[in-house]
Amino acid sequence: MYIYIGADYLVNEDDIVGIFDIETTTVSQTTRDYLTAAQKNGRIRDVSAEIPKTYVICKENGGFTVYLSQYSTATINRRRIFGSRINKQDG
Repeated sequence: MYIYIGADYLVNEDDIVGIFDIETTTVSQTTRDYLTAAQKNGRIRDVSAEIPKTYVICKENGGFTVYLSQYSTATINRRRIFGSRINKQDG
């Protein structure tokens, strides 16, 4: 199943490693170092039309890609749960 994360961009739910709130997780130096390294390696894609609230880490092309999204972690997670219910009902 695919999940809409912003700017007409969908990611495969099976490729999602984690969905993180930018404000609360970037307090950690380790997280800031990870995001800085991802940016230097060209592994960050900004799919937000506004100021990003969340970043989604996905497995992609033998590595990881970080997507910046304007949606909250709760909104993206609701889409995952809602989509899973639709798929189960469709059979």
